Amino acid sequence: MRIRYMLLHAYGMGGTIRTVVNQANAMAALGHDVEIVSVVRRREEPQFRLHPAVALTTLVDQRAGVRADSLGRRVWRRLRGKIVPYGEFAAGYFTERVEKAVIDYVSSLRDGVLVTTRPALNLISARRASKDVVRVAQEHMNLGTYPATLRAEIVRHYGAFDAVTVLTASDQREYEQALPGARIVRIPNAVHSVNQTPSRQEHPVVVAAGRLVKQKGFDLLLPAFAQVVKEHPEWRLRVFGTGPKKAALRALIGEHGLSGHVTLMGRTDRLDDELARASIYALSSRFEGLPMVMIEAMTHALPIVAFDCPTGPGDVLTDGTDGVLVPCGDVDALAAALNRLIADRDLRLRMGAAAAATAMEYAPENVMPLWENLFSELLGARTAGGAHARR
Repeated sequence: MRIRYMLLHAYGMGGTIRTVVNQANAMAALGHDVEIVSVVRRREEPQFRLHPAVALTTLVDQRAGVRADSLGRRVWRRLRGKIVPYGEFAAGYFTERVEKAVIDYVSSLRDGVLVTTRPALNLISARRASKDVVRVAQEHMNLGTYPATLRAEIVRHYGAFDAVTVLTASDQREYEQALPGARIVRIPNAVHSVNQTPSRQEHPVVVAAGRLVKQKGFDLLLPAFAQVVKEHPEWRLRVFGTGPKKAALRALIGEHGLSGHVTLMGRTDRLDDELARASIYALSSRFEGLPMVMIEAMTHALPIVAFDCPTGPGDVLTDGTDGVLVPCGDVDALAAALNRLIADRDLRLRMGAAAAATAMEYAPENVMPLWENLFSELLGARTAGGAHARR
């Protein structure tokens, strides 16, 4: 079958990009005709490896500078599109030029499956893509985190899709309530591999990873870890990722006297190695979709300490079995949970083994058949409907 995945910036970093690339690679390995369509391009090379059979197409190449109008103003930044609402987290990308490029592309398609991967792209597909194409909207974030303006557009237009896919059971219930009559399907993201080196619980290291943005809550993790080092000064926290909050987090490290205990590690392409050498994974997010780096940490038999934020951690973890869930935003509870695991290596080993078992649900061999079956079913229904209409 022919499958097109549309990403805002397939050349960037981020959880959605990584999981969509993993999905495209798996579908190509199964023999399907797979293309990734990147709305914009701002880097020379993709950050994640593509299967040799996956085609990569760009709609708006922004590497070589920005075309200016007669007054020298940057056109693609000056003019906003009309479909993508304010409140969409990436609304700033969708200038008139970029939005038009997406509309022109999706309206030109006449076959196969089109998978769009964020609300902006979903809304354009719902309103402008041909009904000849099977349209699937992927939602990588829970509905409640979106502003009211965006939720209203989702409710208004998502009924046009053949299916809306979500990551967790709680997401499924929320979207079904908001979109009565729409087909809402839960399919979790897959990790790239469950065959990972397990932690041996030999190094006094806590790892956290993600974009250095408010959502990820590293500003809450740091004061929690300041409490940890008072009891366990030999332990270290390593935070992997880049983002606009880097300077603020550096200042917070200094404020809490953590310069010898916490390191902002930046971006790495060897996160699996770092996870295997750690002993605990900490998730301090204010909200999540499905926290894939947390699940990847679980494949390394790492116990998890996490805020029970909406959504994700509580949909994956069983509190006290494969990790510890604490009230969202409760810094003292986060510190206490970390101290509890740090003080008990046997507990970390038991929870880590349980975490590795839980992570098997997210193995590619378990997740990818769900996608293949969904696409086949939707294409089959479209073909049968077309044949019936021609009689």
